[in-house]
Amino acid sequence: MASSVHNNRLSSPRSFGCCRTCNMWCWRAFKWLPVILVVSIITWSYYAYVIQLCIFTLESTVQKTIYLLVYHILLIMFCWSYWRTIFADIKQIPEKYKLPPEDLEKLLSAESEDAQRTFLDNFAKDLPIVTRTMSGSVRYCNRCVLVKPDRAHHCSICARCVLKMDHHCPWVNNCVCFHNYKFFMLFLGYALIYCLFIMLTCLPYFIKFWKMYQKYKHAHCDRLIENGTYTKPCMDMITGDFGTSASSGRYHVVFAFFVALMFATTLGSLFGYHCYLVAHNRTTLEAFRAPMFRGGTDKNGFSIGAFNNFKEVFGNSPNLWMLPVFTSYGDGIVYPLPRPDEDTESLLSSERWERWGERARPFDERESSSYDEL
Repeated sequence: MASSVHNNRLSSPRSFGCCRTCNMWCWRAFKWLPVILVVSIITWSYYAYVIQLCIFTLESTVQKTIYLLVYHILLIMFCWSYWRTIFADIKQIPEKYKLPPEDLEKLLSAESEDAQRTFLDNFAKDLPIVTRTMSGSVRYCNRCVLVKPDRAHHCSICARCVLKMDHHCPWVNNCVCFHNYKFFMLFLGYALIYCLFIMLTCLPYFIKFWKMYQKYKHAHCDRLIENGTYTKPCMDMITGDFGTSASSGRYHVVFAFFVALMFATTLGSLFGYHCYLVAHNRTTLEAFRAPMFRGGTDKNGFSIGAFNNFKEVFGNSPNLWMLPVFTSYGDGIVYPLPRPDEDTESLLSSERWERWGERARPFDERESSSYDEL
């Protein structure tokens, strides 16, 4: 009996460890399901559009060539942006923001919250942060054991703090943040154009199919066939365009139209919303909870003008704006802030970026913002 209990005690931690490992891998696999679904829809749309519409349905060679050329350009840009959004290199928070073990022990052994706040203030006095929590203290993540840089937040799904976190998107199985926000915007934009192109080019064939179907229903062919009666008009439609084996592919074309319409509606609203956020230099988190500056909350605390806000995400080279290559300004840690006595056109100059990157910006330079972890 004693031996049995002893063996159970020894095997229990191993079993628990195996269960944890199994659950971890199952959770990781589960998080890829939305991405697999998106890839499956893209693959099917390729078959429906290229094979069924362009090859089997279109008769004009010129029309086929134009449709296929435009479609593949949009598909490449769409998939390229999607790939970069998923597999972007999300860099870790710099080590200087993390508390060493001895400092962490001092923080945990502090007698009161005020003592902890004072300790964090002293630790962060040389860090380039200008934001605070709603209570006015330094923003600190007790799970990552670090002082959070401006606009950084902890993602519970990724289990880490992320620079300029916008949100965690299950459709890309990644956080949308400083390192891939441009890719995410391009992904939404190209996906919207991709769906609109499919919808508009499939529309004439959807209308033709719908009129043919209404003619079929008007002749009551479905009822007559159920009763075993075959009239000449019905037989002509069945053996003609409506009933041939080639016309079965038109169901793919019609379904592609509806799927493109559905996704275009969703993507249009989402893309428009993020264009609004880019123009005002806000993240999704900041839109729902305005940043807290030492002088109070300010929803436009990081806005430096619509065009400069756009360049902060897409860069200063117009020839690279539409390509999913990283061109965003800065390092995701220090951000230019508007100054009433300074021309906003100079806010994105490399000189200011270098100056802000070399030292912490004093709090009396501008009443700055922050908010607590959501």
